[in-house]
Amino acid sequence: MSGISDSFQRPINYLRISLTDRCNLRCVYCMPPEGITLIPHSDILRYEEILSVVRVAVEMGVNKVRLSGGEPLVRAGVVDFIRMLSSFKDIDDLSLTTNGVLLKEKAAALRDAGLKRVNISLDSLRRQTFEEITRHDRLTDVLDGIKEAEMVGFSPIKINVVVMRGLNYDELLDFARLTIDGWNVRFIELMPIMNKGAKQPEFVSAKEMWETLSSLGTLQPCSPLAGNGPASYYQLPGARGTIGFITPVSDHFCFKCNRLRLTADGKLLPCLLSSEEVDLRSALRAGAPPEGIKQLILKAVAAKPEGHRVSQGVVSQKRPMTQVGG
Repeated sequence: MSGISDSFQRPINYLRISLTDRCNLRCVYCMPPEGITLIPHSDILRYEEILSVVRVAVEMGVNKVRLSGGEPLVRAGVVDFIRMLSSFKDIDDLSLTTNGVLLKEKAAALRDAGLKRVNISLDSLRRQTFEEITRHDRLTDVLDGIKEAEMVGFSPIKINVVVMRGLNYDELLDFARLTIDGWNVRFIELMPIMNKGAKQPEFVSAKEMWETLSSLGTLQPCSPLAGNGPASYYQLPGARGTIGFITPVSDHFCFKCNRLRLTADGKLLPCLLSSEEVDLRSALRAGAPPEGIKQLILKAVAAKPEGHRVSQGVVSQKRPMTQVGG
């Protein structure tokens, strides 16, 4: 296994894979109530095609893989696919981001298949607010999924909360208090990637979140949790769990970006917030050898920008979040 770096000397060792653009929720910051125009099934990468990409990427130095969607657990055969991925000995961190709706029924099988960790998106602890944000009454299913993930041994489990004024900002303290008993909660700034027709919720900066949380006590810096994400972590006095902040807008982390993203339809994205793409699907279906896929991956690495300009209101990414996987 070798290693690759981009033109700004950032090592690239992390691949995020969107398995599908389908989702069983309709979150207000992700899509309009009627959903989005779905990618035709024939254009979605087959599992064997994804494995071909991963095999080359691992040989190039990628050792961390995260699966996302849409909602990855709605794709048929996902457990068997994870079992195949887990056979790659050089992948030392195989994880998945899910909305948790199907996690109760799948957690044990996912763990048995070799999945290391799960991150669970949960934007409200209140049934009515959860339904307002996701447009589905599935809060109980998500909470049951979290419990099941804990029972089968996933650790650490990270709870991702996209903070939005007027929707869930008033739950900030409720989420933070859960860390006292061991939850690991990450508060995420809302990113300005919206599908046309979806209403943009109101942004809340991490600085404002921090000021609100100060009423619970002084947040002390602590060691990062297992994983490869951009969060900075803190703890409340006496807490067993952690509070993380992910700040893609107010304090971006582009200087240490180590990832590429593979979309559900086989495009490799050098940057989440850029519209630049490298087409792997066409090459795969034309019978490109591993060396050809390697050259396309190197092309994507070379195209990684130094950083995005979201704070200046510049977002060139036109894809909905359900296709790029966050």
